[in-house]
Amino acid sequence: MKHLVLGIVLSVALVGCSDKQESTTKATSEKQAAADVVAGKAIAEQECTGCHGLNGGSTAPAIPHLAAQHERYLLASIKAYREGKRTHAALKQMAACMSEADARNVAAYYASLPPVATTSAKSAQIFLPYENGKRLAAACAKCHNDDGNSKIPGTPSLAGQQPRYFVVALQEYLHRERKIDPMHALLPRLSRLDMESLALYFASQTPAQRATPSVGAPEEGEPLTAVCGGCHGFHGVSTDAATPSLAGQDARYLVNAIKAYRKTREHEGMRRYVAPLSDKDIENIAAFYAVQQSRAADKGQTFVQELTDKCERCHAASVTNPAMVVPKINGQDREYLIMALRAYRDNKRDSTTMHHMMGFPYSDSVIESFASFYANQPAK
Repeated sequence: MKHLVLGIVLSVALVGCSDKQESTTKATSEKQAAADVVAGKAIAEQECTGCHGLNGGSTAPAIPHLAAQHERYLLASIKAYREGKRTHAALKQMAACMSEADARNVAAYYASLPPVATTSAKSAQIFLPYENGKRLAAACAKCHNDDGNSKIPGTPSLAGQQPRYFVVALQEYLHRERKIDPMHALLPRLSRLDMESLALYFASQTPAQRATPSVGAPEEGEPLTAVCGGCHGFHGVSTDAATPSLAGQDARYLVNAIKAYRKTREHEGMRRYVAPLSDKDIENIAAFYAVQQSRAADKGQTFVQELTDKCERCHAASVTNPAMVVPKINGQDREYLIMALRAYRDNKRDSTTMHHMMGFPYSDSVIESFASFYANQPAK
């Protein structure tokens, strides 16, 4: 009985404590929610106008517009700078000196402002990597044909090739790790963005079906490709952006490439497998892969639309649901968007979702497309 009474007393005490905590939490929450916009304006005038203006508009490229941004997102950003999760020395110092009330007030002030109509939103050009790649591909047509299906013996087909591998291959030519002289004159003019654009364009082309080559026997080459399939996919159709497809490739090019791993190309796994193969084995393997039907590795024609559809799942939803800690990005400064996306890509900002987004084989193209598209949209 004594234990029962003690239990009841403790239960009542705990309930009372719980009620008190709930009441205190509620009072604290209400206190935190009561931001002072006038006080926030005074802080903005003193601390923020040099970069963000009193109207919340960027005063220089690579500085974000804050006007009409979600209050919760602005608060989260201040906290991230304070905790060193975002790298900006001045903002880190400024955020560290702000009280919680100051942060709430200045966030509430900028959130209360109307969106800034920017000239960049009206003049920005939307970058389309597929179209950029198509334009650049004209210089490749003489050897690789317009759609990347080469008809010159010994010249590789580019149609349907995996994009990350394609970019790596271009860099190997650029650094003279592959000895093909005509490529050397073209590549120094290409930026990383251009290389990714070319990769997307050619990856999106449909590989043509090849006739049986005059050298090698496909049926004799098939058993020799058992090991190859582990990396290059079933019948040479790769599903890995960093591993080349071999299906439908020019047979003579494949023979030369495989033999190059014996001496000049650096890839320990390939060299170990190629070393015991005879020249006849290599010809048979090349013949087998040459007659396999490949497919396009990507859909560059719809790249930007598919990318923005993914972005809209969070960023469009945040417009109608301010409780989401996701920024509005329509009409945002283009250079700032580029800088922010690079920070996610380079692990200088934390966001599992954004890191996953930046896992595309074309990270620079993603950044350029995303930034130019959203900078060109009217702010809401």
